[in-house]
Amino acid sequence: MGRRKKGLPVSGWVVVDKPIGPTSTHVVSKVRRAFNAQKAGHAGTLDPLGSGILPVALGEATKTVPYLVDATKEYRFTVRWGEARDTDDREGEVTATSDVRPAREAILNAIPAYIGHIEQVPPRFSAIKVNGERAYDLARDGETVELKARTVEIHDIRLIDMPSDDEATFEMTCGKGTYVRSLARDLALDLGTVGHVAMLRRLRVGPFSEADAVALEMLTAPGGDKPLEKLDKVEKLDNSPPAPDPKAPFLLPLETALDDIPALAVSGNDAARLKQGQAILSRGRDAPIVKGTVCAMLHGQPIALCEAAQGELRPTRVFNLPH
Repeated sequence: MGRRKKGLPVSGWVVVDKPIGPTSTHVVSKVRRAFNAQKAGHAGTLDPLGSGILPVALGEATKTVPYLVDATKEYRFTVRWGEARDTDDREGEVTATSDVRPAREAILNAIPAYIGHIEQVPPRFSAIKVNGERAYDLARDGETVELKARTVEIHDIRLIDMPSDDEATFEMTCGKGTYVRSLARDLALDLGTVGHVAMLRRLRVGPFSEADAVALEMLTAPGGDKPLEKLDKVEKLDNSPPAPDPKAPFLLPLETALDDIPALAVSGNDAARLKQGQAILSRGRDAPIVKGTVCAMLHGQPIALCEAAQGELRPTRVFNLPH
């Protein structure tokens, strides 16, 4: 007999406005405790220095994390000119200095070279694995870390402010795997100086934006971090109707992260087959023509993510949600 999982089978997304300071893992732990969820994960690490959108998946929503990790992201960040740091952000040690401060026109002329598919070397202090070890662990141990350039896609970079000669603030829309710290480092070098990220905020991850976000303290304030299970027990003492859970509005449906994936309604019999991991046929005169990844739905509830090809749907991720 398998060990019973601790917590409740809570499923959905919580879009946290991560403050500066805690790690992404720390935020996930706090959200999981607040909802007393059996399992949790996040879609895209934010460094302790960074703030902003951190989507946290609970329960069955963790099966959709890869689709959100691949989604387009948007950042606002400030580059401080004149100091290179070993972490490429303000938390690191200064490794080089320069008296050069780029002019607005020079910055605007340099930006186009970074738009599109470019080759980018990740920071030495990053979570990329080198021979099974995280690069940041090797760097902290004083080892020389040589990371290979990777192809990333940057859709747009905008210079939005120059509060002083020492700093410039940008907004960037990019694909997965793009490092803002690497961009700041490389842009500074192309401008004949050195630089690092002094401020970083993530504005969007896929369909999730600041409009969807909740401050972490709203979930962990006194009384706010009381698990749902304990709230239910208190409510049942006087046999009164259950009070609305104060955290419920912050839990978004699992399928919210799948906005870009077509939905396909299936019958009850086909839904049962998909749940058993079996492929179903999509044939007949009225059958929709679909290709690639689709989300099979029954009465508005996601059943499985499937790959559609040659008139057949093959389940790749099956959701076990309560009816």
